[in-house]
Formats: sequence, structure tokens, C-alpha cells
Amino acid sequence: MNYLLFFLAITGSCILSAQTGNLGGVVQSDHQGLPFATVRLPDLDRGQIADADGQFLLTDIPTGIHRLEVRMIGYSPYRGEVEVTAGISTNLEIELAENMSALNEVVVTATRTAKRRLDAPVIVSLVDRKQLDRTAAMTLSDGLSFQPGLRVETDCQTCNYTQLRMNGLQGGYSQILINGRPIFSPLTGLYGMEQIPVNMIERIEVVRGGVSALYGSSAIGGTVNVITRVPVRNDYSLSGTFQSIDGRTNDRILSGNATVVNSGGNAGANVFVNQRNRETYDANGDNFSELPALKNSAVGTNLFYLPTENQKLEASLSYLHEYRYGGEMVDRPAHLTRQAEERTHRVMMGSLDYRVDFNDDRNALILYYGGQRTARDHYTGIQPDTEDELRDFRATPPYGTSVVTTHQGGLQFNNGFPDFLGGKAVLTLGAEYVYDDVFDEIPAYNYLIDQTTTNLGVFLQHDWDISPRLALLAGFRIDKHRMVDHAIWSPRLSALYKAGETTQFRLGWGTGFRAPQAFDTDLHIAFAGGGVSRISLAEELREERSHSYTASVNYDRATEHFIAGFTLEGFYTRLRDAFYQFPLGRDAFGERFEKRNGAGATVRGISLETRANFDYLVQIDAGYTVQSSRFDEAVENIAGLPARRAFLRTPNQYGYATLTYTPTADWSLSANLVHTGTMQLVHFAGEGTGQSTDEYFDSPTFTDLGLRLARTFRAERRGAGLEVFGGVKNLFDAYQQNFDTGKNRDSNFIYGPGLPRTLYVGLRLKSL
Repeated sequence: MNYLLFFLAITGSCILSAQTGNLGGVVQSDHQGLPFATVRLPDLDRGQIADADGQFLLTDIPTGIHRLEVRMIGYSPYRGEVEVTAGISTNLEIELAENMSALNEVVVTATRTAKRRLDAPVIVSLVDRKQLDRTAAMTLSDGLSFQPGLRVETDCQTCNYTQLRMNGLQGGYSQILINGRPIFSPLTGLYGMEQIPVNMIERIEVVRGGVSALYGSSAIGGTVNVITRVPVRNDYSLSGTFQSIDGRTNDRILSGNATVVNSGGNAGANVFVNQRNRETYDANGDNFSELPALKNSAVGTNLFYLPTENQKLEASLSYLHEYRYGGEMVDRPAHLTRQAEERTHRVMMGSLDYRVDFNDDRNALILYYGGQRTARDHYTGIQPDTEDELRDFRATPPYGTSVVTTHQGGLQFNNGFPDFLGGKAVLTLGAEYVYDDVFDEIPAYNYLIDQTTTNLGVFLQHDWDISPRLALLAGFRIDKHRMVDHAIWSPRLSALYKAGETTQFRLGWGTGFRAPQAFDTDLHIAFAGGGVSRISLAEELREERSHSYTASVNYDRATEHFIAGFTLEGFYTRLRDAFYQFPLGRDAFGERFEKRNGAGATVRGISLETRANFDYLVQIDAGYTVQSSRFDEAVENIAGLPARRAFLRTPNQYGYATLTYTPTADWSLSANLVHTGTMQLVHFAGEGTGQSTDEYFDSPTFTDLGLRLARTFRAERRGAGLEVFGGVKNLFDAYQQNFDTGKNRDSNFIYGPGLPRTLYVGLRLKSL
């Protein structure tokens, strides 16, 4: 009997083996393995994640012909049929084509959950590492100008802080996130976009307009989510760049990245380092800088660990150190110069995220923390003219200190409904707490900000795919901010309709608020008229409220040889109790302004984005925005000058264009252009500056054109490549020509491109 059972078992095993086969191979692009691509047989509900080399193996597959799907973010999906033969291992080489248009990558910022771009009811724009390379970006601020509705501007002639304007609203209305966390504090935001190097960035996701109520205060204009480098496969890169600014000033950048992923693919780390040394630049020969000296260092790491198949732990930690000096170009301590701003920043920031999926991946629980601490030593001073005043000035020079600490902690729960009223849906709910402590002091000016703000927010969102063509996103957020007397309810509603495979229509509405804040771009200390201008908050300053509306149509058509399309978007934002700066006049130190509530304001406009890719040989992207930003009632900007309704420093037209030509995998030529229309500024007079009276000024238009050429030399046997690149920024030197001169200059009188004509060359050693 036992022999009979043994014989039947062996026979059955052989019969089963004879009815199945194995399916394996490699997923690759340009003959290089793609790590962690998803390989699926949808008819059998079988699948696997490829390993770090792109290899996969599916065993015991029933014989016959099966549908095969292979996907990876950034590449066009592969769909085909494969025949499995009994007792045989079928070996495949699957080549994925890079999806340079990135039409349907997975994004997370609009909904806090992973979703393909074309399926998201809210438009999300992407900036990836390749686009940062093509535009010769060195920092985060360099890379944000090539998206519709976005404009990066330089706002101080002495220290050169930058801010991002989105859909006609200034920097304080935009929320900058690091890995989804609002730890980019108001103080860090003044200089932080220049402190974050591009080799720290994996991609940037941009949501324009106030329809994303998930991120709370300061997301009225939109949200920029900087996602840091993700460990994907073992690789490395080391690069050096030299820039010559107008043939007179040198700028040197060294950067490196290294990534290690273990053989099981369940743990990995990425490490980045960056060092920059830029000298001062004087545009008008008065021995006062228009570009400050920069000495930046950055180091950080991103790590992930998968304890089990349904759990993921991610951590990031970065340290940024920057020394910045602008003003009189002499080799002396700052307080012995006639005018200067000196800054030393030490920024530590990090995040920790834990995610667990359960109930057959229908549910997910996410716990997260993010934090940053910025310590700053600074000097902002201008020497007085009389001996007595100069003696007092040197006895107590205006040095100051700043310490800003931000913490955010929260949780999020996702519940998936695979069958919800004939469609499918995801319900997201969560809560988060943000703590922000600001201390900023300059004893010589009797200037002190010592304030702690907190915000407790809860959010709920329902993301419902009603049908393959129709989706609805509805949700709200409730915030209790320490500087607002009452809780604020911010609802949002967005809809998506797909008219076939090529066209999507979207509508969106959302409300938001901006709380009175101790420190942001509004409160930057500047030089004007021989003194130091300062801004304070009015008593009884109320929060600013907003209603934002968007409508868009998106069209993309793909054929065998090209992909082309456009996005036309209209936006309308209504502000109630809009903030503005009222001139109080002069005191012993200089001009004073007070941040007050106005009656209201309206921002409206249209953005057109176009794109085309021809056989992955030529890629063209362009965008243009026409908009208007106006107060309901005219506001006073300088005492004695007429009040005006228009937002200052806000052009009504601006746009960009990029073109990339890639004849082979080793050659690349790119051109990029930024156009800025005319805008209104105020210009303070100062003795010896060349400006005799206070006035309004309409800036000229600017067109900034850059070129980049790159060639890669491959050492296939060593698995390494050497990229040689070079080019020019601001080819036609479209740079401001009428800077103020001398120590009494108006440092806010600056507009146009951030750099004059600049030549650059570089080398990059990288793994293939």
C-alpha cells in the first residue's frame, strides 16, 4: 500500500510539472537592467517585482498563452503575449522605452496617495532629474522656472534671497514641502531654495492653485513638494562644474551621490554631498556686490527598509551650511564695511515615515515625522556719515542671531473600496500637528521676534473613480492655528472627466487661509535711502482667507513616432482681508512698514502649456501665463506717492520654453528660455545712488536664453561613463542695467534674471 501511494505521488508530481513552465528574464532600457520593475500576468493574477538588476522569475505558470504587462515609473508600459511551454523555462528580454513626456507617472502630492497623473483630478506638474540637468540647474531655485504659472525671482541686491511666485501670488502664499512635510520654515524659505542642491532632488511635484486643502496654511498659491533622491539600484556619480560669471567672477560646484541597495531589494541608502564656492560679483563697478559670495556645503542621506512585504520604513537626514556675504567688496569684518549683509546658516532637517499595508492592500496606515532646526548668525548694517554716529555704530554693531525650530508629526489612514457604487474609491483621513518656534534678534535696532506658533489640523478626503471616464475628489481640512482665534474649515472639490484616451477636463474649487506669521518673505530687512527698512505686524491683524477656482483641458496624442499635447488652464483666486505693507515713515534706523489687512484682492489668469516628443530624438516643452493681480482698493506703497491697486513685482505675462535634441544616447543638446514681462516696482531715493526722488518704476521685459551640450564616453566593461558638458546661461546678457550705486542704494530695487551671461563647463563620472 505504501509503495502504491509513493508511486501515485511521484506520478502526480510529474503530471503537474508537465502542465506548467517557468517564465523569467530581464527588464531593461537601452540594454541596462531596470531595478524593481513590476512584471504581471493579469489573467492569472500573478506577478513579481524585478530585482536590482532587472531580473525576474515566475515559476509554475500554467501552460498556454498569457497576457504580460511590465511597468516602471518613467517608462512606457510593455504589453504583450507570452507562451509558456510545459516543463520549459521561457527566457525574455523586455525593453522598456523611456517615457520622456512623463504623461502618466505616479504622483502623490495632489491627493496624499499614489495616483497616475492622468487619473488625478488635480493637475500635477513634474520636474525630474533629467529636466534639472537639461536646464543646467544647480539649486532648487534654478529648476522651478520651467513650469507653467511659476516664476522664481531675486528680491535683494545685497543678499540675493529668492522667492517663488505661483499663479500671480508671492512666496508667502506657496507651501514648499520636503518629502511631503512642511518643514521649510519661513526663515529657511528666504534662502533655502538656493541652499538645496539639485543632486539632493529625485523629482519635484507642483500643484498650482489653492485646490489642495490637505496641507493647511500658506498653500493658497500652490504646493511644491521636493522629493529627495530615492535608493533604487547600486550606482554612483561624481561631478564638478566651473562657472565664469561675466568673465569676472568664478563659481565652483562639486557634488556626489552614491546608492547601495541590498541583494534582496528590501533595504537601501542614498548619500549625497555638495560643495559650492562663488565669489562676489559687481555689475556696475561701484565696488558693492550685486551677487553675494556663497560658500555652501550640504550632506545627507535617504534610507529605506522593508521589514516585511507589506511594511516600509523611510528616513532622511540632511545638513546644510551656508556662508553668504553681500555689500562692499573689501577684505574687512562686516561691521567695518560701509554697507553689508552677512549670513551664516546651519540647517538640520530630516523625516521619518512608517507605512503598513493590510487587508489585501486595501488599507494603509502611515505614521510620519518631519523636523528642521536653523541657526543663523547675521549682520545687516550701513555705516552712518557723522563721526559721533559712526563711533556709536561701531560700539554696538548690528549683529544678530536667529534660531528657528519646526516639528511636524502626524498619521494618515487610507481605506480602499474596490467596489463603491459601481466604481472604486479611496477614503483618506488623518491628523497632524505643526510646531514652529522663531527667535530673531538684532539688539542694535531694538529688533526682536520671539514667537511660537502651533497648528493642529485634521483632514478627510474621498477620492472616487465613478467610472473609467469620471472621477470626483472631495474633502476638507480643519485647522486650529495659534495666531487665529477660531478653527478654520477649508473644503475642496475637484472633478475629472476623460473624453477618450486623449483628453481630460478638470474643474476645481478650494478654500484656504494664511495666518499672520512672525517671519516670512514679507518681513525681510532691506536697505533703502541710507537706512535699514523693517516690517512689523499690525495689532489685530486677521488671517487672510481665499477661494480658488481652476478649470483646465489637457490633450495628449501619441503615435508610433511622436507624442504631442497641450494643457490650457484658467485660475481665479479671491482673497479676503488681503495683506499689504503700509509705509509708516522713517525712524532713527530707516524706513518702517506695517503689515495690514486690506479690503481684498483678486488674482486671475490663463496658462498654456505645450509639449511634443518626436521619436525620443527631439523634445519641446513651453508654457506661457497671462494674468492680473489687483487689490480691490488702492494701497499706499511709499509715503507721498499715489496709491495703486496692482501687486508690485508681479508681471502680467511670463513664460518658458525648453528644447532637447538627443541624436544618440551619448549626445545631448538643450536650449532653455525664460521670458519675464514688465512689472511695477517702487524705487527709494538715496544720496549718491543715482536716484534723486522716490518713484514707481515699470521694468523692461527680459528674455533669458541658455544652451547646454553634453557628451558621454562609455567604458562598458567597467560599467562607468564620463559625461563632459558645457554651455552658457543668459546668452544675450539680458541683465538689469540700472542698479543703484553706493552704500545708500535701495536693495529691493532689483529685477530680471538672477545671473548675467555665464559660461560653464563640467565633468561627471557616473555608473551605467
